[in-house]
Amino acid sequence: MKNYFSNIFYFNHSLFNILLVLITLVLIAGCSPEKEENRLNSVPNKAITGADLREHISMLASDEFGGRMPFTEGEKKTIEYLENIFNTFGLEPGNGNSYFQAVPLVEIDALPQKIMSIAGKGETLDLNYREDFVALTRRVTDRVEVESSELVFCGFGIVAPEYGWNDYEGIDMAGKTAVVLVNDPGFGTTDSTLFKGNTMTYYGRWTYKYEEAARQGAEGVIIIHNTAPAGYAWNVVQSSWTGKALYLKSEDGNQSRCAFEGWVSQAMARQMMQLAGIENYLGQARKSDFQPIPMGLSVSLSMEIAYQEATSQNVIAKRTGSKRPDEYIIYSAHWDHIGIGKPVDGDSIYNGALDNASGTAAMLEIADAFSQLEEAPERTVIFLAVTAEEQGLLGSAYYAENPIYPVSQTVANINMDGIHFRGAMKDLTIVGYGQSELDEYAEEAAQEQERYVMPDPNAEKGYFFRSDHFNFAKVGIPALYASGEYEQAEKGVEWTQAKMDEWTQRDYHQPSDEYVESEWNMAGMVQDAQLLFKIGYQLSNEKTFPEWKEGSEFKSIREQSLLSR
Repeated sequence: MKNYFSNIFYFNHSLFNILLVLITLVLIAGCSPEKEENRLNSVPNKAITGADLREHISMLASDEFGGRMPFTEGEKKTIEYLENIFNTFGLEPGNGNSYFQAVPLVEIDALPQKIMSIAGKGETLDLNYREDFVALTRRVTDRVEVESSELVFCGFGIVAPEYGWNDYEGIDMAGKTAVVLVNDPGFGTTDSTLFKGNTMTYYGRWTYKYEEAARQGAEGVIIIHNTAPAGYAWNVVQSSWTGKALYLKSEDGNQSRCAFEGWVSQAMARQMMQLAGIENYLGQARKSDFQPIPMGLSVSLSMEIAYQEATSQNVIAKRTGSKRPDEYIIYSAHWDHIGIGKPVDGDSIYNGALDNASGTAAMLEIADAFSQLEEAPERTVIFLAVTAEEQGLLGSAYYAENPIYPVSQTVANINMDGIHFRGAMKDLTIVGYGQSELDEYAEEAAQEQERYVMPDPNAEKGYFFRSDHFNFAKVGIPALYASGEYEQAEKGVEWTQAKMDEWTQRDYHQPSDEYVESEWNMAGMVQDAQLLFKIGYQLSNEKTFPEWKEGSEFKSIREQSLLSR
């Protein structure tokens, strides 16, 4: 008996030792901290350099590219440049055998008469084009004529059942024109329960207000401009809502949209409200029981229209994953700007250096870093340069509606739009902080750079809805939009914010958004590009899918999408 049990013990002990050795070998081979550390150290962050960023930005923002407006010679040069760079990196075409995704658009050049007339109460107000109002149409037609359309003050122009809110309650808007406020009722209040307080919701965006007025059957819609809640001054309205504009092509020629969509200056809006006898119109609009107010006024205007249907291009490349090639990380940046426009101080080329040659350059540098990996990431990484962002996020909207890669298999979107050039930053500001688990990825990467993470301090301006990541979010894909923009490492918060405000007031959507080598400190751009590369690299080697957090309006959309996997 003794020998029997001794033999059993010897056998089991030997087996245990063998198993222990095998487990140890597996750990060493696949999961050891040393191997993981070596793998991370092999990540080619050094591929992302200030010199290369300068090269891309100086080219894309040069006068030669003419402001990179879709349908122009500037588009042709831009997409050829991007295709060539992707090909040089050895990245594969992202759309079958092509680096391009065709985006069908219609370009509409609507020229209003110089005067828009507001009549009623025995008086007439003549509004001057550009100075007092701007107006566009999305309708594919030769002329728009609006004669004596009744004006109705419709508060913020919002219908939001989840908030118990309906600014169109009880009125038939057929043949009428809605006059609405920018942003949503919570802005400028101390009530965080009124919508989302000072954090803008999608209901506050001008795009939503135009869409809702059309759903209500309105003939026209006019948004009252106000710099603080809009997030930009009147000169931005003048440059962005005049001249040729692009829209996604629709089967009905956009006849379901309002006949005209416009803005009016705050000063002129006050005169209109005074003539209508409406006092404290902002205070009235913030009340949950607000009802639309007929103004006793009418609007008349006409527009001559030229249009052409044409196709612009998204530019797309990829590095195919080694283990899960049918799961995707998408980096995005818009390549376009607003082309050649009204001269300012003798300069008519709107170069768009910061907006968005900077983000495009950062994406190219990240693509270069992925191309230099000795081992391909486990998931496929996509690099998507989208068109027509400046005309309403059109290129990304088209991709989201016509995805090349399944939405349910797309892990995350990382978007770059306006990477600032003020030098190394202490912060990483996340626009839409609190929306998804991508916050935690960003926090970890920022900590490695000894930076702190903060929510967008200007959440009331709705930046989460103003760049291409939003179209990915709308279909449920977790999206990250983050960069250093609050505290320059050496000069501090006040200096940084003064510079940011100066740029916004002077350069945003103006010809002065140019690349000036002596003024551009690339250290912060390098920081951001390396950080965003690391986040994508981590995501590309995981098996899990980041989720939207509780309370996000996109969580249920994602959950439904994942059911189809």
